[in-house]
Amino acid sequence: MLSLEELRALYQGDQVDTVVVGFTDHYGRLMGKRFDAGFFMDSAVESGTHGCDYLLTVDMEMDPVEGYAYANWELGYGDFHLVPDLSTLRRAAWAPRSAFVLCDIVDDAAHQLVSVAPRSVLKRQVDRAGAAGFDVMAASELEFFLYADSYRQVHDKGYINLDHAGWYIEDYHILQGARVESYVGVARRHLRHSGVPVETSKGEFGRGQHELNVRYSDVLTMADRHVVFKQCLKETADAAGVSVTFMAKPHTDEAGSSCHLHLSLWRDGENAFAGGTDLGGFAVSDEFRWFLGGWMRYVADVMAFYAPTFNSYKRFRVGSWAPTRVAWARDNRTAGFRVVGSGPSLRIECRIPGADTNPYMAFAASLAAGMSGIEERIEPPEMFVGDVYMATDLPEVPRTLEAATAELDSSEFARAVFGEDVVDHYVHAARVEIETAARSVADWERARYFERI
Repeated sequence: MLSLEELRALYQGDQVDTVVVGFTDHYGRLMGKRFDAGFFMDSAVESGTHGCDYLLTVDMEMDPVEGYAYANWELGYGDFHLVPDLSTLRRAAWAPRSAFVLCDIVDDAAHQLVSVAPRSVLKRQVDRAGAAGFDVMAASELEFFLYADSYRQVHDKGYINLDHAGWYIEDYHILQGARVESYVGVARRHLRHSGVPVETSKGEFGRGQHELNVRYSDVLTMADRHVVFKQCLKETADAAGVSVTFMAKPHTDEAGSSCHLHLSLWRDGENAFAGGTDLGGFAVSDEFRWFLGGWMRYVADVMAFYAPTFNSYKRFRVGSWAPTRVAWARDNRTAGFRVVGSGPSLRIECRIPGADTNPYMAFAASLAAGMSGIEERIEPPEMFVGDVYMATDLPEVPRTLEAATAELDSSEFARAVFGEDVVDHYVHAARVEIETAARSVADWERARYFERI
């Protein structure tokens, strides 16, 4: 991480001349500008910068989408204010002579955070937990597929017949991991030198699939690290002539890529989840039970934040390592929720989100549900033992984006904790995704129907 004084010294020493000023849109994509480092320090630190508010309403192709209340043609697509959060200022070790900072999005007229911006949504839930006396600690575990093809080659191939970086399932395989150290090892080092402390990397259950984990932190910092992580891995791949994807399910016959979330609440420097009540063999507090109960109860209400794309739902299949039913367990990877650790390390892991999730929205959804559980004193069900996939009496997670969107739209809980404007904004974004998918023709359709229908 960098202080302004350190940035100035690097600039004067001709080591850093560019500052990337960024924020995420509702997809979780990084948007922003590149500043001359001197101008950034002279102007943007004090005054910030501006961007067009249509960036919170565009589709994946960057086309302005009608129907949003926040920004539209009638309102003229004005500007919002980008305010750098200097606590996120860091070296961008993957980009030569560059630093990086994340911004909050502020309404110029109201001088308040734009409520529908993803980082604003999470900050509101962090403030809610803080008002109840809690600090929130979190981690996200991201999986991705690595290919020997460059991004341009992938595009020119039509995104089919890709050259996987591995040729057999490499879960925990040291040999297969060694074969991609020229990329994954470089990514680990870039992250470490960019203020994102790394724990481990390993092969996963798909050909060329890997996981790279970073250390836990407070939840807002963790979401910021997640954004930096993805940008670093994509740019590092681009520079190396290879490619990675964070799609939830890039291949029909391969495992999906997940984003497991870990959360715990802390009070006065101690883990508030630890306590004296036995729950499935864990010594837990009342706050732990209620947080788990709320997180589980409201899964369907916020599923559209865990699985925000049409592709997300291809991952939820029996025997796929992705959860299909809502249950909690001690050490059971068929469950949507696992309780792990003990004492200071006690935490809840949610295995539902995919790698395509927006970290700010996924963490905000999880924290909102858990805090409502504490406020409403929602008890969790009994710990499940066995194969959750086969437990037909347990509630299923929504299995389509249409179902998840309907749940979010009708959720009194979501509208109460996020606000009507936030729910309406993201419901509209989901419906745009649904409509786009409905009118698109996929490769599998041609393979299935071209000759035989």
